[in-house]
Amino acid sequence: MQEKNTIKVLFVCMGNICRSPTAEAVFRHAVSQAGLKDAVECDSVGTHGYHVGEPPDRRAQQAALGRGYDMSNLRGRQVGKKDFEQFDYIVAMDRHNLALLKDQCPKPHAHKLALFCDFNADYAGREVPDPYYGGPQGFEQVLDMIEAVSDSLIARLRQTRRG
Repeated sequence: MQEKNTIKVLFVCMGNICRSPTAEAVFRHAVSQAGLKDAVECDSVGTHGYHVGEPPDRRAQQAALGRGYDMSNLRGRQVGKKDFEQFDYIVAMDRHNLALLKDQCPKPHAHKLALFCDFNADYAGREVPDPYYGGPQGFEQVLDMIEAVSDSLIARLRQTRRG
C-alpha cells in the first residue's frame, strides 16, 4: 500500500525495452541503496505500444546484469492517462518522447514532465541516446548516463521531501 508522501517517478522512452527499463532498474537500485525504498517508487513506460508485455531487450539486460541490475522481471507497457495523474515525475529519455508526452498530458499535470538528463548539471540539455540499433558500447553509455543522473535525481527527491 502506498503512503501519502511516497514520491512516484515514471521513466519514458519510445518502446520501453531499452532506456526506460534500464532507468527503472538503476534508479530502483539507487533508491534502495539510499535508504529510500519506502519513500520512492518508480516504473517505466513507452510512448508507443510496440513492445507491450515484452521483457527488456536482451542486450540491455546483459549490460545491466554486468553492473548488478536485474531487469528480467520488467515488461513493456505504454503510457496511459492514469500515469499522468499517479506519478509525481514523468521523465523522458529524449526530446522527441518528451514532446509526445506534452501532447498527451492533461494541462494540470504538465509540470510533472521533464527531460531525464536535466536532473544532473553535467548532462543538462542532453538526451539519453537510443542504443537499439547500435552495438554493446551504446548500452554501456546509456548505463553510465543513467547512473550519474539517477544519483542527482535522488538528491533532488531528498530536497523535495524535506521542503
